[in-house]
Amino acid sequence: MKILVIEDEDRVAALIKKGLEEMGFSTTIASDGLLGKTLAINGDFDLVITDILLPGMNGIDVCKEIRHELPDMPVIMLTAMGTTDDKVEGFDAGANDYLVKPFDFRELYVRIRELLKRSSNKSSGFEKNILKAADLEMNLRTRIVQRNNREINLTRKEFKLLEYMMLNKGRVLSRAEIAENVWEATFDTGTNFIDVYINYLRKKVDKEHSIKLIHTRPGVGFIFKEGI
Repeated sequence: MKILVIEDEDRVAALIKKGLEEMGFSTTIASDGLLGKTLAINGDFDLVITDILLPGMNGIDVCKEIRHELPDMPVIMLTAMGTTDDKVEGFDAGANDYLVKPFDFRELYVRIRELLKRSSNKSSGFEKNILKAADLEMNLRTRIVQRNNREINLTRKEFKLLEYMMLNKGRVLSRAEIAENVWEATFDTGTNFIDVYINYLRKKVDKEHSIKLIHTRPGVGFIFKEGI
């Protein structure tokens, strides 16, 4: 498996490269965002790991460019920027996972392994093109979401979160389960980014409608269902 690491600090890049190669991954280093973007899009990589603060082009924009050109490329943001706002921005840019420095290589390995497994299995299994609940309709092929025939504009992660909730309609979903299946990440109990995204969805999907679809189960998680 080939991994591209976009990291401008030589010492950190060398440590990451050494650790990944000891795990059995072929690793290429890009020392700035522009080079990293070019290599990611034109190279033959299985996964990209990128910092955010980079010369040439920051990691947020790099991720957006990669996601635009290669929608299924697994991307992990590995950065010292660890606030909830930072993570939300990273996930909105299209990152599949977000790991804060300093980090444990064992955790990085697990996250890489899971992302690669999900990537290889993504095309397997049956998916319906249209999901419906009450007057809400989600087209998985065209990525158009409508409620009462009015289109709702969702970010990539909002769309994926709503899709997962609709596919699991009527079942209480814990924050850990949502993190694993929507963000493909281990849930960090010290952050509230899942609650932030749930609130984003509520404002777009439920706010102007009498029938609420997204509900909180205090101390447990969230459930997608019609009514209370």
